[in-house]
Order: sequence, then C-alpha cells, then structure tokens
Amino acid sequence: MAQWKSQAITPYITRRQKLAKVYIFLYMGSMDTHKQTKINKLLQIQPAGTVYLTAALEKKGFSRDLQKGYKRSGWFESIGPGAMTRSGDSVDWLGGLYALQKQAGLNVHVGARTALGLQGQAHYLELNAKTAQLFAPHKVGLPAWFRNHDWGLKPELHSTDFLPTSLGLVDVDYKLFSVKSSGAARALMECLYLAPEKFDLVEAYQIMEGMGTLRPAIVQQLLEQCNSVKVKRLFLYMAEKAGHAWVKHLDLHKTDLGSGNRSLTPGGAYISKYQITVPQELA
Repeated sequence: MAQWKSQAITPYITRRQKLAKVYIFLYMGSMDTHKQTKINKLLQIQPAGTVYLTAALEKKGFSRDLQKGYKRSGWFESIGPGAMTRSGDSVDWLGGLYALQKQAGLNVHVGARTALGLQGQAHYLELNAKTAQLFAPHKVGLPAWFRNHDWGLKPELHSTDFLPTSLGLVDVDYKLFSVKSSGAARALMECLYLAPEKFDLVEAYQIMEGMGTLRPAIVQQLLEQCNSVKVKRLFLYMAEKAGHAWVKHLDLHKTDLGSGNRSLTPGGAYISKYQITVPQELA
C-alpha cells in the first residue's frame, strides 16, 4: 500500500516541480522585459546630447538604486554629484544647460556675446571662446556638477536683476534640443551691462551696427523694464548713432533715463544728450 502511494505521489510532485520551473521562467522573463522597458523609457525621456539629473529622474519613477544599477551596467556614466550622461554620448555645456533649464527648472539662460554667437548675430565674434556667458537672477547658482565638469570652456555666471527674468528670451535650437537664450536686443543690453569693465564699448557698438532689424515693440519693453540707467543711455545713443530706423518708433517718454552724468571712459568724449562719457572712437 505504501509503495502504491509513493508511486502515485511521485508523478504529482514532479508535475508541480515542472510547473514551478515554468512559473519562475515566465516571472524572470517578465522581469527582464520590465527592466528593458524601463531602460528604453529612460533613454527616450529626453534627447541625446543632454545631461540626466538624478533628482528629476527620481520624480519620474526611476529610483536612485535603479539609476545606480544602470550606471553599473554601463548604460550611463556619472559626470558629477546628481548628474549623468548616456555612455558614449557627446554632451557639451549646452546639454548641461538643457538639464538646468528643463529638469532643474533654474532661471538661467545664455546671454551677452555667447547668445549672439549662438544665434549667428555676430560673425566676427571669437570662434574658440574660452568662456560661456550665462545670466540668472540673484540667489540662483550653478550646481557643482555643472561648474566643475570639463566642458572645454568655463561657464561664467552673471547674477543680476537689471532685467526681468524671462523678458526678451528666445528658444534656440541646438542639435536635437533647444535652450533658452537672450534674443538679440537683450543680449546687447547684457553686453552693455558688463561694459566697460568686462566688455568693450567699441565692440558693443559694432554689434549694434548690425541690428537694423530689431523689433521696436521688444526694444520698448526692454527699455521700460530695464533698471540700469547706464544700459539704457548707451543702448539709445548707439542705436541713434547707427542710424537704425526702428529708433523713431520708440516712445522714450516711457523710459526712465535717470539723472546725472555717467562717466564710463576717463578722458573720453562727453555726449550731452545722454550725459555719458564714451570712448573717443564712438563720439
């Protein structure tokens, strides 16, 4: 009787073992498929050539442990605390800026000479720039991974509130993505903001000479909301000197040009209309 029970139970156990193996195989297969789906989703979540931020990915359902696993598996590589790129991907500073703007939500943008060069507004600008000019409101800083990574140039942040954060910005396409940058008028105002200590006034005028197609409505807004008297006076003087037609469409009664002299160049030429002293070459 015992022998009969043993013979009857053995096939039953064997069948259960086989079923268990099938279930395990199917489960492992589904896990692999899930992992593959996850990594595919991560690879498609943003364009190639950009930086991935750990905190932003975590909010999208990619845990830190999962991200570490992807790095161990060779899918991604770290470029600093909280930031990584696809392995083998070519990522420059604009790909890093994309992450700051789109993922971290920082109000930082390309400005001044760098913005003009990015948009092809000034072909004579230096082709092998060693710095990238970035602008942001006060109290907005650049994270360590962006500051310390070797981009081939040095990002230079100018913290200022002389213009409203988003006024006069444009989206500039680059590779497979876009970044926020100052439009031509704002970029020139940023150059003037840096002058004369960090930007040459004669070069600023050369840039102004090429800006005959600026939209007066945009310029008007910028002038009205700019809180730098120096910038406004220089901008208007250079625009008039360059003979741009759009100047006559501006309502200067709405622009506060302040009072008192602004001596920008010792021994320079005094422009009485705007109470500024500029280099003799610009008189």
